[in-house]
Amino acid sequence: MGVYEHEVLDRVEKLLPVLRERAQETEDLKRIPDQTITDLRATGVLQLMQPTQWGGYAAEPVLVYDAIRRISRACGSTGWITSVFGIHPWHLALFDQQAQQEVWGADREALICSSYAPMGAGLQVDGGFRVSGAWRYSSGCDHADWALLGGPVLADGAPVLVDGMPQFGSFLIPKADFTVDPVWDTFGLAGTGSNTVVVQDVFVPEHRFLSFYAMNDGTMPGVAVNTEPVYRMPWGTILPTGLSTPVLGMAEGARDIYVEYQRERWRAAFVGEQAKNDPYVTERVGRVSSDIDASWRQLAGHIVEEYQTILAGQEVSIDTRLDARRDQVRATQRCVAAIDVFMESAGAAALSKGTPLQRLFRDAHAARVHATNEAEKVYDMYGQYKFGRDPMLIMV
Repeated sequence: MGVYEHEVLDRVEKLLPVLRERAQETEDLKRIPDQTITDLRATGVLQLMQPTQWGGYAAEPVLVYDAIRRISRACGSTGWITSVFGIHPWHLALFDQQAQQEVWGADREALICSSYAPMGAGLQVDGGFRVSGAWRYSSGCDHADWALLGGPVLADGAPVLVDGMPQFGSFLIPKADFTVDPVWDTFGLAGTGSNTVVVQDVFVPEHRFLSFYAMNDGTMPGVAVNTEPVYRMPWGTILPTGLSTPVLGMAEGARDIYVEYQRERWRAAFVGEQAKNDPYVTERVGRVSSDIDASWRQLAGHIVEEYQTILAGQEVSIDTRLDARRDQVRATQRCVAAIDVFMESAGAAALSKGTPLQRLFRDAHAARVHATNEAEKVYDMYGQYKFGRDPMLIMV
């Protein structure tokens, strides 16, 4: 499952040494450098999930995750942002054609940030919504031309209900209608610039709202025009996998750094011997590498399986979606634990500010905090379903 041939991946590989060199600058800036955004655009990675009608690849989805993990080996923050900007074109492709025209008709390289948690709402009015709120943790918002902001639809001060549940979805809002509050100052993923997006009583027309219910039942208007199979992939696989894959790439990067460092390191406990000859060092590399590689095989395997199901003209079952969601959070857990093993045995030199291993350690733990990577709720949801109960199937 590890090697895919594509011109974008070739260009990504050539960029990795540059991203590795810029990793500390990225952290210090608290945002992705402008030149890195230019370089990512040049590789084509941000267009992998963009529809062909707008100049994108509409590619097999496993390709974008492979690119994300490679970039995350070099810089965790850049990998995270690649995921954000690389997957949002898939979401926009599900919107009404008029919304796509407003974004990509004006700029086919437009970047879209998001914050899906309901930190604001849209008041239903004639022709659309009046949207207000302050959406925190919107990664890459400083660079974004548009924002996808989650929230309920309100009418007369109360939530609008669909089948007894509040109507909830994403409002698509241009940069001219939001401001950025620069509050991001963290110990991990510091370079993602995940600041707060503020919207104050902005009108959003109906065609720039997409309900999560429509995405769940397959009635998204965009698929009538964007008929490529990738746009039939489940939302609950596409987005969560995009938030685990950077952690996996960080674990692969940490392994490479650990092996290289231990290759040259001398330990006082082994007089006249190098750390690479310490059986506890070699055991860690072997044991932890199995978890990292298994995580990628599971993530990529589920993506490929679901995509092949769609190519065969079939629906992806709830069981298959739950399997993918279960292994998505498991991959995050495994890879954070793997980095912990490397960090705790790397020696005091790895603690120095500016060293890549401690930065990947911090970035991975910051990524683990994201709600989509919260494993316990997903395991419980999976278990309840297997016992015949009817859990709230969140993000599947």
